[in-house]
Amino acid sequence: MARVLIVIVVYNGIEYLKECLSSLSGATYPKQRFEILVVDNASTDGSAAYVREHWVEVKLLENQANVGFAAANNIGMQLGIDRGFDYVYLLNQDTAVAPDFLDEAVRVARADQQIGAVQSKLLLYHDQGNINSIGNEIHYLGFAFAGGYRRPDAPMKVTEITYPSGASVLLRASALKDIGLFNPDFFMYHEDVDLGWRLWLGGYRVVLAPASVVYHKYEFSKSIKKFYYMERNRRLVMLQNYKLGTLLLIAPAYLVMSLALFIYSCFAGWGGQSLRILGYFLSVKNWRKIIATRRRVQKSRRLGDGEIVKRFVGKIEFQDLQNPLLRSVANPIFNAYWQVAKRLIWW
Repeated sequence: MARVLIVIVVYNGIEYLKECLSSLSGATYPKQRFEILVVDNASTDGSAAYVREHWVEVKLLENQANVGFAAANNIGMQLGIDRGFDYVYLLNQDTAVAPDFLDEAVRVARADQQIGAVQSKLLLYHDQGNINSIGNEIHYLGFAFAGGYRRPDAPMKVTEITYPSGASVLLRASALKDIGLFNPDFFMYHEDVDLGWRLWLGGYRVVLAPASVVYHKYEFSKSIKKFYYMERNRRLVMLQNYKLGTLLLIAPAYLVMSLALFIYSCFAGWGGQSLRILGYFLSVKNWRKIIATRRRVQKSRRLGDGEIVKRFVGKIEFQDLQNPLLRSVANPIFNAYWQVAKRLIWW
């Protein structure tokens, strides 16, 4: 039976921890074959103390500062690799798991050594008949969104997905050693987009295990902080992972979208964040890191963009973003561009 390290990054999550850890204590996977690691990101609400006092069987690592979701998960993933675990399972603090969630995820992963990641079926905790994610989607301009969001739950088969949600994913340790961990520069948001993309580039498969069920207390946020990290990081993902020819091909669409988003951000009161993003990409130091990461990714890729972009979409279809301009103007225009552009990508 495979050994699994379950990693939970916690930041001011004391309101979630009791239910999350209690649900894990009911897991049917053999107790001697999995361990739980909580990585606390310098919480100020007593999360670490709560784990120490009430969950002595859980390993706790305490960061002295909030290093971000990506870097904190990397600590757990690296520990799993170093200690010889077969898999690392990343789980959000605001979740509760079905008893057999781990059995089903491992069963799917073991069916094919080329499976690098297995996402559990995420259901909305407060609306458990509806889906949070059954595998996430990547728009060719780097946007990403939850697949199947708010659709009614229904029986499903194991299927390939574009990228797995970082909220509930089983990762093969040997694949992580091969393609690398999260990019810590992302801090938060899009780190799972990048990892899923790189798994496909590395020749691995990413799949959904629909019988592995996790309930997510998901709340969509339109915060300024989220705008900065998501907009910055989607650009980083494209710069790192696309071939140069693809970047040039989508450049016109990218420039139009960037202008539209800048105008939108000004009306939304987020113009300062757009300028902050611009400042990031005007930094020579940051470009050195981007180029170094890009070289590493491109050197290790085993699949061309022609194969990868078959999975990408031209429309943003996410129920919590029902903007009339998006639905009636942006989606038709950018999707039409993509339907032509993707057929030209032979490299």
